[in-house]
Amino acid sequence: MTRTRGGAFAILFVVAACGTNGQNGNGGDGSGPPYSGSGGTGGTGSDGGDDGANVDPTYPTQHPRIYIAANQARLQAALTAHSPAAVRFQQVVDNYVNGADLWGFRAWNAALLGQLTGAPKYCTKAVSVVDQQVSAAESAIAAGQQPVVANDSYLDVGDDIGDVALVYDWCFDSLTASQRTRWLAYANQAVWNVWHPTAAKWGSHTMPWSGWATDDPSDNYYYSFLRATMLLGLAEKGEDPAGDTWIAQFRQTKVLGELVPTFDADLQGGGSREGTGYGVAMRNLWSIYDFWKSTTGEKLASKTGHTRASLRSMIHQIVPTLDRFAPTGDQSRDSTASMFDYQRNYLQALVTLYPTDAAAGPAQTLLAQCSVAAMGQSFMAVDDFLYENRDVAQAPLTSLGTSYYAPGIGEVYARSGWDAHATWINMIAGAYTQSHAHQDQGSLMIYKDGWLAYDAVVDSHSGLTQATTAHSLVRIDNGGSPIPQVASTESKLLGLHAGSAWLYAAADLTPAYNGSSKIQKVNREIVYLQPNAIVVYDRVQSSSGTSQVWQLATPRQPSISGSTATISNAGHALAVQRLQGGAYSVHNMTSESDYGGGYRLDETSAGGNNRLIHVLSIDGAVTSASAAGDTVVVHLSGGQTATIAFNHDAAGATMAYLGTNVDLSATVDTLAP
Repeated sequence: MTRTRGGAFAILFVVAACGTNGQNGNGGDGSGPPYSGSGGTGGTGSDGGDDGANVDPTYPTQHPRIYIAANQARLQAALTAHSPAAVRFQQVVDNYVNGADLWGFRAWNAALLGQLTGAPKYCTKAVSVVDQQVSAAESAIAAGQQPVVANDSYLDVGDDIGDVALVYDWCFDSLTASQRTRWLAYANQAVWNVWHPTAAKWGSHTMPWSGWATDDPSDNYYYSFLRATMLLGLAEKGEDPAGDTWIAQFRQTKVLGELVPTFDADLQGGGSREGTGYGVAMRNLWSIYDFWKSTTGEKLASKTGHTRASLRSMIHQIVPTLDRFAPTGDQSRDSTASMFDYQRNYLQALVTLYPTDAAAGPAQTLLAQCSVAAMGQSFMAVDDFLYENRDVAQAPLTSLGTSYYAPGIGEVYARSGWDAHATWINMIAGAYTQSHAHQDQGSLMIYKDGWLAYDAVVDSHSGLTQATTAHSLVRIDNGGSPIPQVASTESKLLGLHAGSAWLYAAADLTPAYNGSSKIQKVNREIVYLQPNAIVVYDRVQSSSGTSQVWQLATPRQPSISGSTATISNAGHALAVQRLQGGAYSVHNMTSESDYGGGYRLDETSAGGNNRLIHVLSIDGAVTSASAAGDTVVVHLSGGQTATIAFNHDAAGATMAYLGTNVDLSATVDTLAP
């Protein structure tokens, strides 16, 4: 398990969060093209299902300008009614005002409570804290140094300058004229530096920085940059000319001119290409959307269908026990991918943005039943307060479909049902374009009350195990070393079909190897026979002298008997039956220094043009299975028989199952929502 910076309470962005795009962008100058897009709600074009998508912004002229007017009555009512979230929030803020050292806590929380209660002590505390930030920055600048806000490529600028902007706005009458001038001078320089990295300066000293992610909306740093820019622009509009500059930079140049077209092109179906660890930083983007709409009336969230789609993608990423999520990509905060306040906040904010969406009610149910039924960390108490009492009734999770495909992130999810003991599977085939993503194209994960096949990152110390050796896929070795998957490549889902009791997915993973001369073809097809059987068919062609290793990463040591390996965990047994392939062996992951547990089932074949066929079944779901050439016959414990004839050279198959003949062609269907 990985826990870094501040122990168990560490915030997500501990390791420098980078992307393969946008390394040296200089940003914009406040001008940019207007948004244009086509209709639809799946991630391409503005969200045609939302009437608020085309409301133009209006800008308040009196302090408090940001957020308060649209939410004051609701939040005050919660305080008056002593709702659990309001009581917790006020207790936390009172502790902070009384001198408690709360990790990660921000002064704007106190300013918010000052606005809602009128008690002067809250703004007194908030103003004091922000003034200390500004004074410390002024001292560093006078000494020819960068202030703290510039650390780690301005990663925390959203929080630091966000504090300045919100306290400036919400405690405006508590500030002296000198404080207002000093605060804005410091904040404006910080935001200017973000968008002008090569010319960044503090005082009389030019202090350039890399410009990391300033033009990469898919990178978590970007949302910090947006937050600082938006809040500062709104706070100082009409009082400093920079306010209009930052509003234009935020809205026109960055959100409408850059983020929206990028998300429309790259992130259909929701989610993040950084994976589920760093990708949860999109919760900060949802907050930005919410604050902007509450302030200006414009629903930027619905300029792209990505936002609404992310509600469903997150729900499907959470496993049936509602205490963990799919461990895709780096997991630097907690390698076990356990539910945390961040996942709770991610869903809360999306429910607020889309309260009438069919997935909002099920999301409320998930939030009530998951392992994080309330924020556990003091610095997150404000989020339960801001997002409760939204009048969204709980609805059964069973009202949602049991499968989901997010093409932008290349993830297919399926489960046997919505009960806690359901079987859940995931297959990955898509873009590999962010540095926090893993070499996991083609990977398969299986969960039933616990992990049966997983990403080995779960048992790593670092949470950063990116190599092909950590995933359940076909690894190709050359000269005794794995041939890596290559960033800035895109595998392709070729086929996707689903019936009432099955799902089929086919993928071409060859592009992940970026034209390696040793690899001619890597295809994977799966047929999930719900609830507990999966047929895995791999077409692999590699040069003479290579080896092909069919591998399954698992938390428990497999036992091998002939052509069957068995993995037992969480009261269930996964049987892996080899119908075509090589010889089994078991690799103990703890032989590598980064692992504290875990195993890998390896099955090695010589290079060539091979077809590897396996049937995976849980708790005796398959009574027998056989393969004749490319045709697989599976007899299930319920008395059903599935006969699947895979094409030998190209994606596609036919299946006879439950009295029906199904054409599993190389086409991608739209799954039921």
